[in-house]
Amino acid sequence: MMQVKQAKKVSGVVRVPGDKSISHRAVMFGAIAEGTTRISGFLAGADCLSTIRCFQQMGVKITRQGDEVTVEGKGWYGLNEPAEVLDVGNSGTTIRLLSGILATQPFHSVLQGDESIARRPMRRVMTPLRQMGARIDGRKEGEYTPLSIRGGDLHGIAYASPVASAQVKSAILLAGLQAAGDTSVTEPMRSRDHTERMLRAFGIDVRQEGLTVTVQGGQQLTAREIEVPGDISSAAFLLAAAFMLPGSELVIQNVGVNPTRTGILDVIRAMGGEVRLENERIWNEEPVADLHVAYRPLNGAVIEGELIPRLIDEIPVIAVLATQATGRTIIRDAQELRVKETDRIATIAEELGKLGAQITPTEDGLIIEGPVQLQGALTDSRGDHRIGMAMAVAALAATGETTIADAEAINVSFPGFAELLSSITEHA
Repeated sequence: MMQVKQAKKVSGVVRVPGDKSISHRAVMFGAIAEGTTRISGFLAGADCLSTIRCFQQMGVKITRQGDEVTVEGKGWYGLNEPAEVLDVGNSGTTIRLLSGILATQPFHSVLQGDESIARRPMRRVMTPLRQMGARIDGRKEGEYTPLSIRGGDLHGIAYASPVASAQVKSAILLAGLQAAGDTSVTEPMRSRDHTERMLRAFGIDVRQEGLTVTVQGGQQLTAREIEVPGDISSAAFLLAAAFMLPGSELVIQNVGVNPTRTGILDVIRAMGGEVRLENERIWNEEPVADLHVAYRPLNGAVIEGELIPRLIDEIPVIAVLATQATGRTIIRDAQELRVKETDRIATIAEELGKLGAQITPTEDGLIIEGPVQLQGALTDSRGDHRIGMAMAVAALAATGETTIADAEAINVSFPGFAELLSSITEHA
């Protein structure tokens, strides 16, 4: 349980935990690289720890002290056949990207996760990997876990992905690095590109032409030091809080501002807010900056199309922000939210509705009317870390006190969230 009282404003200079997507990839790429990879700023959340455990089960030596991680790479073919099922916990990134790596391995492996993972679609990854020559099976012909993978002897393909998904794209590209010939992925819209950037940092030649990414088989990764920037998806919850409470001002340091992830900043600007990027620099091919924000009243906006893949994880907190903006906010083209840790379209509508929000779910998004005075209530994260944090931010603008059940789920991506939020909050 987490209790949050109505707040007057938020202020301070803070940092958020390391980027989840980059932390996952740093461990994975380090494990299959030649040499020792050292990672700083690693997100020690439940999902990323699942990635570490899976590679440890395959004989990779990985040590961690706080947010410092050392991975002693074994190269592409140094992984051992796991003696037990690889349990990814709640991590969709782990199971989908790891499938691409395991598809290259000349041994058998089985992947499974928790109840949430068991409901999430896997065929979108299994279909192209099968086309490349991997032997994969699972429930409902590979649609659901557990997944059985026997890899090796892959050939490159040119794959037109029906969805803009970094997880699908990454799994195919990773398999393609050990497939005969070229492997390319073309997306309907550009998804986040952390895999392409980090592969280049590890010495891989990655070609990008429009919406198509191509790699050549037979390439080897070389270990390196990786500094993980703060996760903009985590920073989004603090940004929303600052734009909901008059008088607020925040500086969030060392945040990753990869253009494929900064949709939240575009939305804030479209709603009339301003986010200043200060101290801009590059870490391991990734752009990084300090985010400086100060309260100003926002207006409703239409959020749709190519913007959606760049903010898919932030939509729950954007919905919260919209409850305090003037006018109607419409979110469209976000069907992908229905197959996340929860059906996030239905869940955020139901949970925000408990606080009195005027929010209507649609097949592919949400319609929110604002501004509305929210009222404290009992809510539930439903085991979804982003729903839990979204409700905590909503509670700051709600009268009285709000209780969030199953708030432990927040540790998946933002350990210490409650403490940090409390440290920057001033109550009336």
